[in-house]
Amino acid sequence: MNLMFEDLARAQMSARLGEAQQWRRARAVTRARRLSRKAEKAAQQARLALARVL
Repeated sequence: MNLMFEDLARAQMSARLGEAQQWRRARAVTRARRLSRKAEKAAQQARLALARVL
């Protein structure tokens, strides 16, 4: 009986760890997209500034 509870606890912990990893990956993707948009905006502003100078 005790082994059954240990197996259940192990399975629940594994599920929680899997969810945590998914959340971390999702946050990393969101952060990367945000940084990419900022970089693109900065590049566009730099191109505009250069075009004004030329």
